[in-house]
Formats: sequence, structure tokens, C-alpha cells
Amino acid sequence: MGAPVVHFEIIGKSGSALQEFYAKAFDWKIDANNPMKYGLVKNEKGGIGGGIGSPEEGRPGYVTVYAEVDDPDAYLRKIESLGGKTVMPTTEIPGMVTFALFSDPDGNMVGLVKSEPKPAPKRKPARKAAKKPARKAGRKRRSR
Repeated sequence: MGAPVVHFEIIGKSGSALQEFYAKAFDWKIDANNPMKYGLVKNEKGGIGGGIGSPEEGRPGYVTVYAEVDDPDAYLRKIESLGGKTVMPTTEIPGMVTFALFSDPDGNMVGLVKSEPKPAPKRKPARKAAKKPARKAGRKRRSR
């Protein structure tokens, strides 16, 4: 698979009412304890995480998915060359996420989220081979 879907988003007029609705409907654990009151949905039992909130002033509600990519700007250029349009250029929320939004040729809004660098795998120290005592040169073994 190419760029995996790693996040969903449900945005509507009343983010807090939507958070309550989805928490009750699906038993989702939603954490909106942040300055934007953006409800983060934990990925449990094999699903993907997501968010529920209110739109920016003047924007309508929407439902979208986010694909994880290494370079959102490069993907936006590719998407535009294929007939898509940038809705929101690459935006960084420091310490949280870097993302962008585009619309496909049919007008569906889809997101891109920048992949985080993977930590280097921890290497186990190599086991040292047990050393055999060195034999002195010039002496032959005696057989018993």
C-alpha cells in the first residue's frame, strides 16, 4: 500500500455536541482538553485515531480522512497536476502535527499528514564469544 490512511476528521457547527454524540453512539473515548477544544479520538481495538471539532470561521462542516506522507508540499504539487486543488497549504501546529488539505477532482476534501521520523531501532549489544586460553607456542600436547 502507498500512503496509509492514519486519521479521520468529523467537523461540524457544534464540535462539542458532535463529540458527545459520537462518544455515546460508539463508546469512543474523546479528549478535547486542549486550547482548540478539538476532540481527539483514541485508536482502540485496531482502528485509526481521529478528531471531532468545529470548523474555522466561515467554513462549512466536513468529514475527511488523512493520508500519511513524507512531504505534503510535494504531494500537493502532484495532486494539483492531476486536477486536484489545494484547500489549505501545508500548515504546522508546533509540537503536534504538520498537515495540508486538498480537494479531489470531484470536490471531496482529503487531508495529508506529514509522517514523523521513526526512531532508530535499538540495537542489542553483540555478545562476546568466550575466549579460550591461549596455548604457548612450541609446546606439544601430551596424550594420556
